[in-house]
Amino acid sequence: MSTVHPPLATAEALLADGTTVELRPLGPDDHRAVLDLHAAGMSEESRRMRFFGVSRNAPRQAADRLCGPPRTGLLALGAWAGEELIGEADCELLDEPPETAELALAVADRWHHRGVATLLLEHLVHAGRAAGIRFFEADTLGGNHAVHQVFADLGLPIERRYAHGEVRVRVPLDEGDERYRSAVDERGRRADVASLAALLRPASVAVVGASRREGSVGRTVLTKIRQGGFAGPLRAVNPHADEIGGVPAYPSVSALPAVPDLAVLAVPSGAVPAVAEECGAAGVRALVVLTSGLGAQEARRLMRACRRHSMRVVGPNSLGMAQTDPAVRLDAEFGGAFPRPGTAGVAVQSGGVGIALLSRLAWLGIGVSSFVSLGDKYDVSGNDLLQWWEADGRTDLALLHLESFGNPRAFARTARRVTRSIPVLTVDAGRSTAGRRGAASHTAAAATPTVTREALFRQAGITATRSIDELVEAAALLHAQPLPGPRGAVAVVSNAGGIGILAADACAEVGLELPELPAELGKLLPPGASVRNPVDTTAAVGPTELTFFLRALEREEAVDAILVCLVPTALGAAPAQDPVRALLEGPARRRVPIAAVLLDQQVPVRYRTCADGGVLPAYSDSVAAARALAHARDRARRLAEAPSVPADAPDCDRRTARSLIDGHLTAHPDGGWLDPLSTADLLEAYGLPLTSSVWARDEEAAVAAANGLRLLGHERKVALKAYWPGQVHKSVLGAVRTGLGTEAEVRSTYREFTERFGAELVGAVVQPMAEPGVELLAGVVQDRIFGPLVVVGAGGTAAGVPADRSARLAPLSERDLTTMVAELRSAPLLSGSVGAPAVDLAALRSVLARLSRLADDFPELVEADLNPVILRPDGAVCVDARVRLERRPSFDPYLRRLRRPAAASDSPGSTASPP
Repeated sequence: MSTVHPPLATAEALLADGTTVELRPLGPDDHRAVLDLHAAGMSEESRRMRFFGVSRNAPRQAADRLCGPPRTGLLALGAWAGEELIGEADCELLDEPPETAELALAVADRWHHRGVATLLLEHLVHAGRAAGIRFFEADTLGGNHAVHQVFADLGLPIERRYAHGEVRVRVPLDEGDERYRSAVDERGRRADVASLAALLRPASVAVVGASRREGSVGRTVLTKIRQGGFAGPLRAVNPHADEIGGVPAYPSVSALPAVPDLAVLAVPSGAVPAVAEECGAAGVRALVVLTSGLGAQEARRLMRACRRHSMRVVGPNSLGMAQTDPAVRLDAEFGGAFPRPGTAGVAVQSGGVGIALLSRLAWLGIGVSSFVSLGDKYDVSGNDLLQWWEADGRTDLALLHLESFGNPRAFARTARRVTRSIPVLTVDAGRSTAGRRGAASHTAAAATPTVTREALFRQAGITATRSIDELVEAAALLHAQPLPGPRGAVAVVSNAGGIGILAADACAEVGLELPELPAELGKLLPPGASVRNPVDTTAAVGPTELTFFLRALEREEAVDAILVCLVPTALGAAPAQDPVRALLEGPARRRVPIAAVLLDQQVPVRYRTCADGGVLPAYSDSVAAARALAHARDRARRLAEAPSVPADAPDCDRRTARSLIDGHLTAHPDGGWLDPLSTADLLEAYGLPLTSSVWARDEEAAVAAANGLRLLGHERKVALKAYWPGQVHKSVLGAVRTGLGTEAEVRSTYREFTERFGAELVGAVVQPMAEPGVELLAGVVQDRIFGPLVVVGAGGTAAGVPADRSARLAPLSERDLTTMVAELRSAPLLSGSVGAPAVDLAALRSVLARLSRLADDFPELVEADLNPVILRPDGAVCVDARVRLERRPSFDPYLRRLRRPAAASDSPGSTASPP
């Protein structure tokens, strides 16, 4: 029986009702808790179902087995609510077959129907997969409907065998992965929304630390909550006052006449942990911590109190939050005016960005459903808010400003789902190249923070803008107008030819098309007008003529959007002749979106009210309008695409790759670059096409290898590549010689390597010269936060030029494989459209899919550089590859757990998710 590895990890997660539980391995110290769970926490009927009888010794036997001396092949996981063990799940490897484990579950009766068993089982599935277990099996009674429902809802395929009133359940762990993840997603969404109710829809609020001093943070927030018309009881906590600003005050949280759902903390940083503990002990369910400057110890104590008492927390260092629902009307922030009620959800990390964004939205006229300043984001994150907005029934637009990501892959998965129903926009902060690290390979050089974030946003369907102004400009169009067609074909209409040309240029620069328009449309315009897109209506156009023209233009199938640019003229000085009337007297929403550019407008974007009460976005600059239309086009394209399936990479030998990686890291605990033979073996295990390579330790072996390759049918000349440990860029160091056709040339080259590299040289790789083709680079680099990033781009000697690159975060989808290649500037060369024969694009997609699978399966693979990959009409072959390994913890980004920010972690090894 093999040892299970790695051990179970400790994590905190949410039950279906929003309660926080801690999941951790059971050990000798838990014997009494396990005994109490089975003996006192479960009824006689529950014990009968669990142990197939009513033996009084069964609870003690279970405790002895789970908490006795360590047993090889046993995984035992407990769920704790505070100090109480409320459930356990365990599995033990069977002798035959060794990849199958016997499973058992137990949950305290008063915790039934709250998702305890399912949560335990999810974490046990994760640990079992990491340990190489392929099947869970369990014996159950036919009448144990509760446990059968747990298995049915899990999301994995279930096999059942019935015999004599008992049911043998078999759960394959390595099947139905996407279905299982979707089931986990849905359970996580429901639990997350339940846990946020006290924060975003509280029935009662207390401000702790509200001062009698006017202008203080606590007093300001208390006043705003009262003046904002909060619908529930509001109280202050201040030991030195009986009343503050008309609100009753009490000396402590425990002295309040009723427990509030939400507590807003405006106390000194040193007092925050104790106040949080007092709130939790009283039964408060959510905190907004306005205080900044918490140290590491204070952060740990704060989060320990929140987790122990099932409190969600916003902040610290938060500006506050607001909920505009008329049934709540909570303005618990100290930024500015209470946001106008509406349907835009807003979450920011920076308080300053939040103030600026709310101000612009208010001026524009876009109302807010809820606003949250995340601050230092110890707990509640953008991912949580997306799930709330998805379910709240009020939000139809989400605006985010995130400076950091706790679990980007889980965030991307949530966003990918949410963006199918509502637009999600963000400001892409921190795009400078200052964060670009010294790269050990061309792939790593391409994996800048900007490239990685862009890949995240693109794959998640998020509209990423470069400034607050651009965010608001795009939101104005998406909020008020229908989406254009996915082609992005725009008709530009202007009453001044020069302005129309500038607008056309702006459209072309963001990738929008300007289709030709029918000449007969010119009959609707004044003499001298031109309908060559951009359309010049001339200054003589009046509102009536422009109205009929726009109606006709809207009916044109070739047109996906209309951009109308108008300048004030003396001809339109009279209100009746103002061409803007053509836009405002018609309906606000039409078959295609309409955006206006009014050059006499003093603000970047504003809404103009139309006759039907709707609004039309009007911009002061055509560049801003074109950008907004391009963002809308990108969203339309995304929605027009059916959800893509994961990239297919069949026949990957994970067991061989695991053995090779473990062997290298055992011999080299600090990691490093694989030698050429190990690199070839690893790539071969995942079906990556490395050319024939023979290792030669000396001159005679190199000659023999060259002759052997010719005997094997490689009639071409050979390449000789010197090697020594730690080597990265061979060509730069002069360690590669190609086109060697004779034995003498091979000998001479090897001797040259010996003289040049001396004792460093440990041998050389001999390869047949590859036939010419298109050279690309394909590689992957692991980011500790974002996970593996797959890169494809120009290869060979052009690999150092980062301009022609495309990147996506793994795991790739089938659509990613296609779009990555299509985005390359060299794509026409690959498709054969520039005269050269088309290459085998299926072979290239297979390389990317297999790289994605390899990096996703093994976080220890921190860099892989396949350069060049030579593409030909008959396939692809890699002629050089480098792979670097490091010890990395196994991390499943889709496992349900609450994040532990670095500031609040007990130790670097205790984090349940990336910082």
